Amino acid sequence: MRALVTGGTRGIGLAVCRLLNEKGYFVTALYARDEEGAECARRALPSVQFVRADVSDEREVEEVFAGLPSLDVLVNNAGVAHFSQVQDATLADFGRVMGVNAGGVFLCVKHAVPKMLSRGGAIVNVSSVWGQTGGSCESVYSASKGAVIAFTKAAAKELAPSNITVNCVCPGVIDTAMNSHLSEAEKRALCEEIPLGRFGTPEEVATAILFLVQNRYITGQVLGVNGGFYI
Repeated sequence: MRALVTGGTRGIGLAVCRLLNEKGYFVTALYARDEEGAECARRALPSVQFVRADVSDEREVEEVFAGLPSLDVLVNNAGVAHFSQVQDATLADFGRVMGVNAGGVFLCVKHAVPKMLSRGGAIVNVSSVWGQTGGSCESVYSASKGAVIAFTKAAAKELAPSNITVNCVCPGVIDTAMNSHLSEAEKRALCEEIPLGRFGTPEEVATAILFLVQNRYITGQVLGVNGGFYI
């Protein structure tokens, strides 16, 4: 069994790589430029193949998928954050975030499908709670993650006859580097808004992704992993 995980060197992506590897998958993990994280990840998971490739660049994506002899699972986790008020964001900001967060999902699915058509497969896209409800000062990021949800539902309908499932997880506030900019006071305030009273862990998101990979009768679904933050 073979899996590909984008954004695989840290946080949720690394946890997914570890879990799939433990379940017997040969895992290829992509990263854009995080060489330091990739070296640490290679030492931690020597049986996982870490490959540098920008998911917003179709030439690089096509080259990666052309080198795979087969593919059973695709997890689209790569993403970039953007924090600003709407009036301060630029069209370049919008294009960069959409290009990675939504465009990367599109490109990877586009090039994964030919590898799965004859055998079936499972695709899980990582969106965000902000893609469901929108986040103040994160309009650009929220738009990109909302696009992932819509794309997931459309692709699920299209690919179901080929026995390819397409689902989406929407993490809430997870203890990863993406939230490292928060102060301790901001973290405490956020925890007070979460019914379970804490941030989630990358491993908790990874187990949700594995559930969607393994269940062959679930497709087109959006699974919140958010501690009750959005119900």
